[in-house]
Amino acid sequence: MIVVPNQGCSTNVLPLIRTLFDIVLLRKGPEDIPRSSILLTMSLGLWLFAQLAFMAVVDRVDDLDLLRETFSLILVIVFYSAVVMIAGRGQRVLQTITTAVGCGALLALCYTIVLVSLGQLLGAVGLKFVVILYLTWSVAVEGHIIAHAIDRHWYIGILIAISAFALQYYIFTVTTPAS
Repeated sequence: MIVVPNQGCSTNVLPLIRTLFDIVLLRKGPEDIPRSSILLTMSLGLWLFAQLAFMAVVDRVDDLDLLRETFSLILVIVFYSAVVMIAGRGQRVLQTITTAVGCGALLALCYTIVLVSLGQLLGAVGLKFVVILYLTWSVAVEGHIIAHAIDRHWYIGILIAISAFALQYYIFTVTTPAS
């Protein structure tokens, strides 16, 4: 159980991360995260840490990548918030966004760890496979989160997550200069 008020940050971090891992493994849903702006802030901090960790270990990172990633995050937050509101579940927006941001951060951290620890061992083909696996699982997790948030079947959530991914990909290709 995640307890928020008057407990301090360290008391809330581990239960939050455990719950997010359970959601990433599709064992729980966004309803298991309390509605709390503090938890949203913690998830955003985890997301920022994941982005900075990735940028620190990858040498092909452009100076504008953090800006692009931030814009992409905002875009997805607005998109998922709109979906949840249109579905008539406005009271679940905070939980849904907290969960999507937090799970995305955990997946990005796991990807960074695999990249650092196994990058040389896997080679180019292995890394491409890891990227495809990472993207596929990210869409599955986001679909799971959205399906739970709007009380729809999982395939509806997957279609919404694919739409969000396509939107992010389009914006990323438009804002990234050709090399």
